[in-house]
Amino acid sequence: QVQVVQSGGGLVQAGDSLRLSCTISGRTFNPYYMAWFRQAPGKEREFVAALNSSGHATRYLDSVKGRFTISRMNAKNVMSLQMNSLKPEDTAVYYCAAAWGPGSTTSDQTYDYCGQGTQVTVSS
Repeated sequence: QVQVVQSGGGLVQAGDSLRLSCTISGRTFNPYYMAWFRQAPGKEREFVAALNSSGHATRYLDSVKGRFTISRMNAKNVMSLQMNSLKPEDTAVYYCAAAWGPGSTTSDQTYDYCGQGTQVTVSS
């Protein structure tokens, strides 16, 4: 049984930093893609960042480029999202996702499993 467990998040002020982590277990092979999505109140879920199985190819939402960094930790099924210079518009529930097949990295339809979600709130 696949488990996607997230940690991190919380309430911070604008300009602060937060780190989200995600651990995936229960599959023999490492995910083809891993990604972060977010959903703000009243808005649709949007892509934030993704990386491939090697951890080298990354892609970001334009509004987070230069502020957020997605990476894999020591084990290839552990991923983090370092968020710096946070803004109030970054406030959302953040979701970790994993895909074992090819597809568009920015579409949540590509991903097979999703974490429980973590609230990130940035006050002005």
